[in-house]
Amino acid sequence: SNFRFLQNNSLQFVSKHAFSGLFSLKKLFLSENLISSLSPGVFRDLNRLEWLILDHNPLSSLTHETFLGLHSLVYLSMVHTSLQQLPHPSFCQHMPALDWLDLEGNQIETLNFSILKTCSKLEVLLLMDNRIKRIPESTFQSLLKLAELNLSSNKIMELPKNTFKSLSKTLLKLNISHNPNLHIHPIHFSHLTRLQSLALEGIEIQDIQTKMFLPMKNLSHIYFMKFQYCSYAPHVRSCKPNTDGISSFEDLLANMVLRVSVWVMAFITCFGNLLVIGMRSLIRAENNLHAACIKVLCCADCLMGVYLFFVGVYDLKFRGQYNRNALFWMESVECRTIGFLAMLSSEVSVLLLTYLTLEKFLVIVFPFSNLRPGKLQTGVILSSIWLMGFIIAVVPLLNEDVFGNYYGRNGVCFPLHSDRQEKPTAKGYSTGIFLGLNLVAFLVIVISYSSMFCSIYKTGINATDLRSRLHRDVAVANRFFFIVFSDALCWIPIFLVKVLSLLEVDIPGTIS
Repeated sequence: SNFRFLQNNSLQFVSKHAFSGLFSLKKLFLSENLISSLSPGVFRDLNRLEWLILDHNPLSSLTHETFLGLHSLVYLSMVHTSLQQLPHPSFCQHMPALDWLDLEGNQIETLNFSILKTCSKLEVLLLMDNRIKRIPESTFQSLLKLAELNLSSNKIMELPKNTFKSLSKTLLKLNISHNPNLHIHPIHFSHLTRLQSLALEGIEIQDIQTKMFLPMKNLSHIYFMKFQYCSYAPHVRSCKPNTDGISSFEDLLANMVLRVSVWVMAFITCFGNLLVIGMRSLIRAENNLHAACIKVLCCADCLMGVYLFFVGVYDLKFRGQYNRNALFWMESVECRTIGFLAMLSSEVSVLLLTYLTLEKFLVIVFPFSNLRPGKLQTGVILSSIWLMGFIIAVVPLLNEDVFGNYYGRNGVCFPLHSDRQEKPTAKGYSTGIFLGLNLVAFLVIVISYSSMFCSIYKTGINATDLRSRLHRDVAVANRFFFIVFSDALCWIPIFLVKVLSLLEVDIPGTIS
């Protein structure tokens, strides 16, 4: 027979003469055993052997003499064999035809030119899940036919700039994923003009640039840690991850639910609030100051409707080819403008809801005090709220060196996510707004309404035992509660997503 299947037999020892005379053997399977050592020359008669499988054996060390006689070997697999280092100085000395070497899941720490210098026929080299820390620049110089290289899940921190230069004419697939401390230099891939697949998953690319990937004209598949990185490789046909839950590789809005929701919410928000403003203007109100506050709140909410409308329009514009336009869109004035409008709307709404809540709280809990704001005071407060909201929204636009592209970090131009790429000032600013101002506002609203309802319950407020003015205030407070509650439902999810991202909690794409 040309095959020997000896896997999963609990073999602990292989005699030096175990394979003597098996000159015609083509494939030998010794995986899933307990073999801890192989004698030099144990395979010396296997001149025609093409496949040798040694997976899952505790082979902590080997010498290059172990493979003496394997002149025809093309495939060698030593997956999870506890190897701490490759036989050197020349691993392939006795395997001149070797073109596939699989060393996944070992404990190899060192890789250099002298180890691989005789492996000139190697086409596939798989070294994932080892402990390799550094790779000298000349390591792959002798691998003149290498088409696939996998160095994923190691401990590589730095790659010399010309590490892959010698592979420029042959390498088609490169995987350096899950080397979390690896620094990617802009010219690392500049020589790999024939590369078709590049995997960079699990790597934070601090200074990612479009020019990193432009030389790879044949690149058809690329794999990143984040969807946002895909926009820096617009010429690549397939990019993973292909969505961040909001946008996808093809579309600004990833699915039909989002598209329909954006248009429905845009129309409801715009026309609903305009209708309220119109009705409040035409119908004489019991309290003109309350009516003015409601109109201002509607104006703030209308801005969010305008923002959603533009998101929907640009989704239509980029339909089917979003990734090609993503970087241009996120860095555009239009994106920053609608992001500014969304932030202005959100913060004015939060501040206004807090003011309305506090105003009602003081009236209900201290009914006989003279704490009602007058027309002038209300005007000053409302103007101050708009001014504060404007300042909060415009500050990140004033200095890009300090804040980066604050609003253009995703396709919908709203600073939902925080990550290591974000400028420290921008991250601090987001923390101040969402964990500072908005959290305080949320707590004030919750505590104030809790106190109001407790006060109403304790004093047994009703129409018969309290003056009519206080009864009207309670009725107005109840109406305002539903206004506050429904409006808060819109910004609390945004607040929670931002808080989770600031705390570096992994947020599923379907939530964000």
